[in-house]
Amino acid sequence: MKLPFSGRPLALAVLSSLIFALPLSAAHAEDAPKVALVMKSLANEFFRTMEDGAKAYQKDHPNDFTLVANGIKDETDTGNQIRIVEQMIATGAKALVIAPADSKALVPVVKKAMDAGITVVNIDNRLDPDVLKSKGISVPFVGPDNRKGARLVGDYLAQQKLKAGDQVGIIEGVPTTTNAQQRTAGFKDAMAAAQMKIVSVQSGNWEIDKGNAVAASMLNEYPELKALLAGNDSMALGAVSAVRAAGKTGQVQVVGYDNINAIKPMLKDGRVLATLDQAASQQAVFGIQAALKMLKGEKPGVDADNVIQTPVELITQ
Repeated sequence: MKLPFSGRPLALAVLSSLIFALPLSAAHAEDAPKVALVMKSLANEFFRTMEDGAKAYQKDHPNDFTLVANGIKDETDTGNQIRIVEQMIATGAKALVIAPADSKALVPVVKKAMDAGITVVNIDNRLDPDVLKSKGISVPFVGPDNRKGARLVGDYLAQQKLKAGDQVGIIEGVPTTTNAQQRTAGFKDAMAAAQMKIVSVQSGNWEIDKGNAVAASMLNEYPELKALLAGNDSMALGAVSAVRAAGKTGQVQVVGYDNINAIKPMLKDGRVLATLDQAASQQAVFGIQAALKMLKGEKPGVDADNVIQTPVELITQ
């Protein structure tokens, strides 16, 4: 059908607008920087919550960035996490927001990313500042004061349920990670201040099963044990099972760290005395926001120690 003359300019105008709109839209999508979020184990509910928060934020800001989220199966599998970072470098990520499985082992590949022009922000578990310095790089850290958070949990335990001289055990995360070290330090601070006796510190590798095995061993070796302080809630879940299996529910207190959903019923019925909320759903978001600022040439808002500190909150019954 042939348009009348008067209709042709309108049709041409509409057609022209479509022709120009499509490339502009495509160009805009290409302009949105690709942000790679690389986490530790997605078997851990904390990191699934972190991923969900990041995806929700990207959905609300679709024109600001595109998101690729990855996590390793085992929190001790540093080799696989290194390979994921290398893949993100090869596939053109503009920013890397990483929760490293190891505070030292991930530094070389982080440097490789930075050498490739990628903006890097460290979240959750801090990369070792001395190793970063030895590589001649500086990476902002976005995350909580883990020592302060663990101290809050330990102080509450001591004040509510223990007396001076009581025996306690600490179930630590992966010992080569800064956040595990800092949480253990915070627990020790609280126990020392309350004059408790720490009879054992063993690694549960952040995992339920390993936490269960370590707790069971401590309960068997130290029959007078009064409390188990777990560096994350996954290990606390394992500790609760070990306490129940030993027939000591109510006699041995358990505390955790992270405030995952699975721990909440146990807080309610007293199987877990306390945990620490460190804003899991927002931690990656804070890191992404810092990375996007840096990509624009803006300062991310770090303090004198190159840290953006995120909130912590003691959670009890």
